Amino acid sequence: MTSLAPGPTLAGADATPAASLPRRRSRSSRRRALTGLAMASPAIVLIVVFFLVPVVLTGWMSLHNWPLMGRHRFVGLDNYTRALGDQNFRHALKFTLVYTVVITPILLLIGLGLALLVRTPRPGGRFFQSVYFLPVCIGLASGSFLWLYLGQSQIGPLFDLLRRAGLVADSGNLFADVWTAMALVIGMVTWKVVGLQMLLLLSGMQSIPADVIEAARIDGASRWQSFRHITVPLLRPTLALVLVFSVAGSLLAFDQFYIMTGGGPSNSSITAVYQIYRISFTSFRLGYGAALSVLLMIILAAVSAVQMLLLRNTDHN
Repeated sequence: MTSLAPGPTLAGADATPAASLPRRRSRSSRRRALTGLAMASPAIVLIVVFFLVPVVLTGWMSLHNWPLMGRHRFVGLDNYTRALGDQNFRHALKFTLVYTVVITPILLLIGLGLALLVRTPRPGGRFFQSVYFLPVCIGLASGSFLWLYLGQSQIGPLFDLLRRAGLVADSGNLFADVWTAMALVIGMVTWKVVGLQMLLLLSGMQSIPADVIEAARIDGASRWQSFRHITVPLLRPTLALVLVFSVAGSLLAFDQFYIMTGGGPSNSSITAVYQIYRISFTSFRLGYGAALSVLLMIILAAVSAVQMLLLRNTDHN
């Protein structure tokens, strides 16, 4: 008898595509991974060239006596040891911390107030939102020069306004005292930056479900209770982002003090970055300036990490 036995032939034909399916999926996954890597490669190159390489080079320079001209000499941790006892850098760091502690709550409170103001639907709300954000588009150096002119004795409109109000004398100088000079810098930075904080906080508020706020009001919660117990907790990730940006920008302050106060009066408004600039590009002690830069980077990373730790969202843990 003759047997056709079609079963094994059909089974083998069906098994071939089934066996090749994982290979096709693996090939497709590798193709997607390579495509994603190719699309991300420009950003990776920029990060490596403009961040990782400078950081590594700065760390290497900090271990050397690195003059502008001439050969550099390896000194190990001597630059860091000298930095810990440098009174000028400690004074600059102290002033920077005071400036950060003063300006951070000012920016946060005004930005939050403006966000609450423009969030409420009212005529002209979009217009005022654009007006508040407009100074963000102006460069920090341009804003510093503008406020430098406003506060100039005899010719500045802001000085004339304060003189007419009897707050300063005719022969006064707003930049002759460290606190009035710092107040002008804080005013300029607030005018320049608060619009961005308003926009970030407004976006965070708009992501809060409206039915949650409405349910709280139906249950009898006042506006303050809804803001304190609902808005603020749900806004915590945005608040953390805004505070990290604000603190980092304040610790790295340079342009406004360099242009508006020049470090005066009597070197009392020199920030940490300003001191690093003077050491590196005025005294040309590049190795020591690199060591101070590394220390400031460590301080900034530590402060940002503490902020993120304290403000992390633990609601879903």
